[in-house]
Amino acid sequence: MNIVGRITRNAEINHLKDDKQVVNFSVAINDSYKTKQGERREQTTYYNCSYWLSPNVAKILTKGTLVELTGRASSSGWIGKDGEIKSGLNFHTSNIKVHGGGKKSDTDEQPASQPQKSNVFAEDTDDDLPF
Repeated sequence: MNIVGRITRNAEINHLKDDKQVVNFSVAINDSYKTKQGERREQTTYYNCSYWLSPNVAKILTKGTLVELTGRASSSGWIGKDGEIKSGLNFHTSNIKVHGGGKKSDTDEQPASQPQKSNVFAEDTDDDLPF
């Protein structure tokens, strides 16, 4: 399954007790449709994503970055501390393709000898995202 969305917060690397590392991040997918009455409706779906193959990818998974993910979706349910029933969508990611648009983190410095890639969307730094 493929999904395309924007990262809602910077990715985090979690260390497990068996020396494995997982990169966790959240993606928002915006969709719109028309009702039978012709009204335009907006809908946002959020996925809690995990990536197990390499923790190095966390450096480029920053808030606002547009990503295309391949993997499998699942759902989870639980009872919150307030006693309410909660649910969420998960996405076990096997492949990540970055389409750009995020802000660079301070740790991402390119060597001076490497030419910068030209990307017309990289110059758009307005942070008017709805999340």
